[in-house]
Amino acid sequence: MNGLVNFMASQNGRILRIVVGIILIVLGLFGVGGVGGVIITIIGLVPLAAGIFDFCVFAPLAGLPFSGKDIRGK
Repeated sequence: MNGLVNFMASQNGRILRIVVGIILIVLGLFGVGGVGGVIITIIGLVPLAAGIFDFCVFAPLAGLPFSGKDIRGK
């Protein structure tokens, strides 16, 4: 789990979260549509925000800090 969290806190991990978030938002808005599309869009906002604001939602489960900057500092 620590390896995944460390990757997600890295620059490449942040970029991956942003890209996945954008893909989910576009898929939800233009691919699926309806209520399911809205749900996928909302779910896509989580990795997008995590990448932009540099936090990792899974880090506390591994006993690491929430902030990506703090994870990289360890």
